[in-house]
Amino acid sequence: MDRRLSTWLQLREPADAHARAERLTLVVAGTLPVDEIVHVLDLGTGTGSNVRYLAPHLPRRQHWLAIDRDPAVLSLLPGMMSSWGAARFDKVETTGIECAIRGDLLECRVETRCLNLAGLDGPDIFAGRHLVTASALLDLVSEKWLRTLAARCRHVGATALFTITYNGWSSCSPEEPEDEMIRHLLNRHQMSDKGLGGLAAGPDAARIAARCFEDAGYRVWTAPSDWRLGSDRPEMQRCLIDGWATAATELVPDEAAGIAGWRDRRIGHVDAGRSQIVVGHLDVAAHPPLD
Repeated sequence: MDRRLSTWLQLREPADAHARAERLTLVVAGTLPVDEIVHVLDLGTGTGSNVRYLAPHLPRRQHWLAIDRDPAVLSLLPGMMSSWGAARFDKVETTGIECAIRGDLLECRVETRCLNLAGLDGPDIFAGRHLVTASALLDLVSEKWLRTLAARCRHVGATALFTITYNGWSSCSPEEPEDEMIRHLLNRHQMSDKGLGGLAAGPDAARIAARCFEDAGYRVWTAPSDWRLGSDRPEMQRCLIDGWATAATELVPDEAAGIAGWRDRRIGHVDAGRSQIVVGHLDVAAHPPLD
């Protein structure tokens, strides 16, 4: 696996957890059955950060199907779940693609599957699910994909929770003259084809997802889940700035020198301990009709 991706996933997990709209998590958890095993589908799971955040908030007995298209990333999930579970719960068992955590407070089995989700062509993965969830995924997919997702969830009567969806807004302090241009270019880049059903919804994803689920008859809630990155998160800020600069340069290579200058000044603020970055996100929760 690309070391940069591995580093990025590790850096963002605590920031994601801090940013999430806990109120929506509690709303969703309250809709799930407590007298049977809760079956959860996690789409684009990566190394399992969404599982690690949600598992302690859900009813005790859980069975997760965690899906990602990257086998190298997915291979890290059992080990990371084991380390996480061992620090918090009584007993952890890992067997290849699965991880099981058993204790007084949590009985959680996580099964992994490598699958390309481009067309959501495996409807069997939704069968029997009480909850369908994803984190940092929806801004990478198309409107058609989101409409298919809502239909799949509606068909099985699953509740849905989608978190840390980029909404197109960011703020950097101290300000630099190119900040707005970089943000604009990033938003354009976000709406390119990411291999998930066509042109990505990008900054409009949360709004589109909410509409798709409402059209499917769901009751929908949204809440902000912004990253607020201060001087205590310099490495994450550096990775973010580098990523923004790379995306901007891909769109306007003739402006590479100016973008590099912006990048160097922003990194200078980070190195001096004075940089503050806020990145806007939205969480979306959806509950199916009671019919």
